[in-house]
Amino acid sequence: MTRTRLQALAVALLACGLTVAAPAHAVRIGEDAPAFELVQADGKPVALAKLRGSVVYVDFWASWCAPCKRSFPWMNALYDRHRGEGLIIVGVNVDKRRPDADRFLRDVPATFPIVFDAAGATPAAFDVKGMPSSYLVDRRGVVVAVEEGFHDERTATLEAQIRALLAAR
Repeated sequence: MTRTRLQALAVALLACGLTVAAPAHAVRIGEDAPAFELVQADGKPVALAKLRGSVVYVDFWASWCAPCKRSFPWMNALYDRHRGEGLIIVGVNVDKRRPDADRFLRDVPATFPIVFDAAGATPAAFDVKGMPSSYLVDRRGVVVAVEEGFHDERTATLEAQIRALLAAR
C-alpha cells in the first residue's frame, strides 16, 4: 500500500473513531444531567433545561426491551401519583425505526411524555449501557440516582427517593 493510501486510511479511521467515540465517562451521581432537546410524536419539543425546577425521571427505552414492558405500568402509576407535585417522567425512545416504537406504545401506552432519539445522541451523552436505563434528576438538574435495568424490588426505594426530592423545595 502506498504512503498516500496509508495516510488516507489513517485519517478515515481517525474520523470514524471521533464520530462514534463514547463520552469521557458515564454520567455519575452528583453531576449535571446532560442537556437534551427532543421531540414528542405531536412535534412538541421537550428540553431538559426547561424542566429545571421539577424532579425529572429520564428513562431510556426501546421496543425490543422486555423489562421496558414491565417498567411502563410502574412509571405510569408513579407519574399519575406525583405529577401534581412536580415530577416529570420523560421516556426517551432509542429505536432506529419509529414504527417499532409506535407498535410498542400501542401495546404498552405511556401517560408521561415520550420523545424520540433514533440518532442516539442522548443515550450517548448519558453513556447508556443497556435498556432500560433511568436517571433521576433533582430540581437543580443534578443526577441523584442511576438505575440500570428495571428491578421490581427497587421500585419502593426509588419512589421514596422521588417523594423526598419532591418534598425538598
